[in-house]
Amino acid sequence: MAALRVLSYFVVFGLVSACLFAASEAAETGSFEDWIGQITAKVNERESAPEMSGVMGTMGDDDSNSDGARKLYIVVDKSGKGDFTKIQDAVDSIPKGNNKRVTIHIMNGYYSEKINVPHDNVYFKCSGKRTILAWGDTAEKAGSTSLSASTAVTGDNFLATDCTFVNTAPAPPGGAVGKQAVAFRIQGDKGAFYRCFFYGAQDTLYSKEGRHYFRECHIIGSIDFIFGDGTAMFHKCKIKSIAFQNSGSISAQKRESAESPSGFSFVGCHISGSGTIYLGRAWGSHSRTVFIRCYMADMILPIGWQDWNDPARQKTVFYGEYLCSGPGSIRSGRAKWSRELTKKEAEPFMTRKFVNGDKWLGW
Repeated sequence: MAALRVLSYFVVFGLVSACLFAASEAAETGSFEDWIGQITAKVNERESAPEMSGVMGTMGDDDSNSDGARKLYIVVDKSGKGDFTKIQDAVDSIPKGNNKRVTIHIMNGYYSEKINVPHDNVYFKCSGKRTILAWGDTAEKAGSTSLSASTAVTGDNFLATDCTFVNTAPAPPGGAVGKQAVAFRIQGDKGAFYRCFFYGAQDTLYSKEGRHYFRECHIIGSIDFIFGDGTAMFHKCKIKSIAFQNSGSISAQKRESAESPSGFSFVGCHISGSGTIYLGRAWGSHSRTVFIRCYMADMILPIGWQDWNDPARQKTVFYGEYLCSGPGSIRSGRAKWSRELTKKEAEPFMTRKFVNGDKWLGW
C-alpha cells in the first residue's frame, strides 16, 4: 500500500506539473501571437493609408526627423512593383538614428544578396517561407566566422516574421578548417523571430550577443549550428540536424563567467535529423544551455554533452534537461556533469522572462 501511495503521488504530481506548464505555455502563445497580430495590423494600416504617396509613403510631421519625413513602410519586390528590388537598398534608405519601427515588407522571391542591418527598430515582414534571403560565404572566404553571415543584424529591436535565411555553402566534414558558414547573425539587443527558417550547416544561427526570442522557427544545421554568447530562448521551434556520423552538435554557447546572464533555453522544441550529435558543446568556460520538455530523436548521442576537450569546464558549465521525451532523451548515459533539473531549477528558463521579454517583447 505504501508503494502504491508513493506511485499515486508521483502520477498526480506529474499531471499537475504538466497542466501548470501547459497553462503557462498557452498564455505565452496567445500573448505573443496577439502582439504579432497588432504589429501586422499597424503595417496593414500604413499600407492602405490614403495619404501615402505610392507604395512607400511618409507619415507626417510626428514621424519626421532631420532627414525629412520618415518612411515607415517599404516594399521590396523582385518584380519591380515595390519601392526596391534589393533588400539592402531598402535597409540603406533608413536614416541613421532611426527611433521608429520601420517595416520592410519583402515579397516572395529568392534574394541572392549579403545583407547588413545596422539600424534599430527594423521589421522584416516576409511573405512566407518562399521568401528566401541567401548568400554563400564561409569564414575562409569572408575573413571570419562572424563576417560569413548571409544576413547580419547589429541594430536593436529587430523583428522578423515568416522569413527564410540561408547560407548556401555546402556542409563540411567534421574538423574542416574555415568552413563555418553563418546564415544569420544577430548581435543587436531585443531581437524577436516568428515562424522564420534558418538553413545552413556549420554555425547556422549566431546569437552573438544580446537578448533574442525565437518562436515556432525552423533551424537546420550540422556542427554547432546554434551558437554564440547571446541570451536566447527557442520556444516551440523545430531543430533539424543534417550532421554526418559523430561530427555534430546542436549548440555551442559561449558564456564566459558565472556572473554573465547569457545562455540558451530550448522549450517545447522538436529535435530530429541525421547523424549522431551532441545537445551542446562548451564553447565558453561557463557555457549555459537547457532543454525543457523537448522531443529528442535517436540521433542524440547518449552522453549528450561535450566539454570542448577541456575537462576543467565540466565544473563550471550549466547543462540541464527537464521532462524531455523521445529516444534521445534517455539520461542513463549522459555526462555526469550535466544535470537532470528539478522543477525549481527549470523554472527560470521556462518563459520569456529568461530573456527579460516581459519588459521588451510588448505583451
